[in-house]
Amino acid sequence: MARAARPAPGCDTDLEDSHPVDFRLNDEQLEFQQHCRRFAREVIRPIADKYDRDQAVPWEAIKAAREWNLHGLDHITKMGTDPDGLLGVIYAEELHWGCAGIALAISASSLAAAGIAASGTPEQIGRWLPECFGEGDEIKLGAYAVTEAGAGSDVKSLRTTAKRDGDEWVLNGTKVFISNGGIADVNVVVATVDPDLGHRGQASFIVPKDTPGLSQGKKEDKIGIRASQTAELVLEDCRIPLENLLGGMEKLERKLERARSGQSGGASNALATFEITRPMVGASALGIAQAAYEWTLEYLEDKSDEHGPLLEQQHVQQTLADVATEIEASRLLVWRAAWMGRNGVAMTGGQGSMSKLKAGDVTMWATTTLMDLVGPYAQTTDSPLEKFFRDAKIYQLFEGTAQVQRLVISRMQRKEYRERVAADEEHVLEQAPGTSEGSSVGDAEGEKEPAAA
Repeated sequence: MARAARPAPGCDTDLEDSHPVDFRLNDEQLEFQQHCRRFAREVIRPIADKYDRDQAVPWEAIKAAREWNLHGLDHITKMGTDPDGLLGVIYAEELHWGCAGIALAISASSLAAAGIAASGTPEQIGRWLPECFGEGDEIKLGAYAVTEAGAGSDVKSLRTTAKRDGDEWVLNGTKVFISNGGIADVNVVVATVDPDLGHRGQASFIVPKDTPGLSQGKKEDKIGIRASQTAELVLEDCRIPLENLLGGMEKLERKLERARSGQSGGASNALATFEITRPMVGASALGIAQAAYEWTLEYLEDKSDEHGPLLEQQHVQQTLADVATEIEASRLLVWRAAWMGRNGVAMTGGQGSMSKLKAGDVTMWATTTLMDLVGPYAQTTDSPLEKFFRDAKIYQLFEGTAQVQRLVISRMQRKEYRERVAADEEHVLEQAPGTSEGSSVGDAEGEKEPAAA
């Protein structure tokens, strides 16, 4: 994908110093892509149906991922130091091509790790990041607990509270639909410290496994991603040390003081974490879409009806062309957002949300469309399309529903447009009177060639 890109509008970067856009994956990225596809084919797919039926944690796949260098701190470090930001989305797409549930079971800890990395002090990152994955042969898991029964995408409505009591924080509340809920070794819990301040009165806390007052609630029985455990996380007078506040007390007090004094502030820690991970979610969805598309091509290869081979019929060709085009377009949005995130290019137009929205919608549409194309066989459990269809739906729901993504994009687009208009107007006002280029009338006249003698 883009090894480099032209600067965004308004950026002062000198075009002469930039590199041309290159949409080809380099040798390292291609090798990594092939490695992930082999793992998905040889390890994930042979056990996918079993774990989908049993809704059990696929520990054998997680351990195998560690052996293949696709899980753990070394893997996360590799993803985090990739200059293009593409290894992470390649990884997500290829593993989800194998099985979305198993892929999520392998990678869900990364969301907790992202929350720690985004909000924690260097000491906290060093202490807790290894707890999300384990070291050596030891496998550990992390969970990121934000969603509540009455507050999903609307994080400012969270009801879970954190109150200071001497040298401890006391947490109370119930989190729902938590990946790795109840089985994680470390939980990153977003709670409200000052309910009057909305999301600006929230903070993130580390709650280790076996902390008194922490328990697993209902384990969800889902239609899709069934190999990934999803459960409630219940906190009842759950006491943790002061130092388990991510970012520390001083940072929280400054944040609360700014909010109380009416000073502007940034997005919540939860929203900031989601912005980092949205291209990854989009890539995960595309893995399902790509798998469904490839299976349909293979299935239809030797199929015919009274009009001849199906793959030579125009209506079939047009449907497959539409699916292929939508997948490719979605992938470009995902790769662009991943590149922007890695290179510090602000997603002021909602590019991160665009990537998740488009990929999630395309995956749900593609699996439905391909089932229609295949016919009744597609809805039987003998057909992989049935599972792809079930797995697809969640990508329109979690980490911000499709409807919420549209609101985010619309608001960010409007704000970006107004700022661009204001900047253009300011530029016009700064021009000297005279020409449209801003040169003065005298300068313009002085540049005229002398009249012929």
